[in-house]
Amino acid sequence: MAEPYRKRLDTMLRQANRRRNASGIRLECRHFFSGAALYANGTICASLSPVGFAVKLPEELRAALLRKRRARPLRYFKGGPIKKEYVVLSAAAASKPAALRALLRESIWYVTHRKQSVPVRRSWTTHEKPPESRLSKASGLYRLMEPK
Repeated sequence: MAEPYRKRLDTMLRQANRRRNASGIRLECRHFFSGAALYANGTICASLSPVGFAVKLPEELRAALLRKRRARPLRYFKGGPIKKEYVVLSAAAASKPAALRALLRESIWYVTHRKQSVPVRRSWTTHEKPPESRLSKASGLYRLMEPK
């Protein structure tokens, strides 16, 4: 059941003009439960499943997409927990190649450049706050996500 999602995610990646080794970042599409996931250097950054196309993004960008109703919080099943760093893009947002390309670029950057958690006295704590989104209103992503 997951194979069609993996092929479709691979196609979306190619349409977004992302090479598998762009900028030294290794990208890989793999099976992921009932869908497929995109990994950047071994860390998941996007998934395509029966619930839709989800991307892992910084808080500021997630909030903007949710506010503009271009995305919704990710839940894999009704009543399930919300995956906090992910949003599921609306069909309209996922169908815009320029917006998809910008969101994938931001997601890949986010998972490969943010500070990782470090262990402290048998518990996990964040060493530093994750970097703010590199995107601003001037970057053009907000303009791409505007409904026409």
